[in-house]
Formats: sequence, structure tokens, C-alpha cells
Amino acid sequence: MTEQEALDIAVKAVAIYAARHPRPAHVTITQAAEMLGRSRNTVTAMLARYRIQLNACGQIPIEAVDRLLASKTD
Repeated sequence: MTEQEALDIAVKAVAIYAARHPRPAHVTITQAAEMLGRSRNTVTAMLARYRIQLNACGQIPIEAVDRLLASKTD
């Protein structure tokens, strides 16, 4: 098996997994903290600093978590 064939199989496996395990549209502050590798208090402060709105149930839109993850790597 070539390196490209192995990569193609891995990409397909990830796509199959993602299709069977879709990400939630919103997460709790605790879940966001786990995803970001931060404490719950730190995430709460980040939400205030970036003015991220919680939904009616007090959850964070997954897009906001993605933006925070992207800004963490910048």
C-alpha cells in the first residue's frame, strides 16, 4: 500500500465517522471548556470578552467554539 492510498483510506474513515457522529449545534460551557482545553471559568471569561451570546438554554453555538479554537492557534 502506498502512502497516498493509506491517506485516502484515513480520509474516508474520518468522513464516515463524521457522518455517523455529527457535532451538536450547541454545547454547554463545560463541554466547550473540554474542547478548548481550558477551565470553565476561563471559558466564561472568554465568552464575556468576545461577547458570545448563549442560546435560551445557556448553551454556546458550536461555531463560536470553532472561532475560539481558531483564535487559540493564531
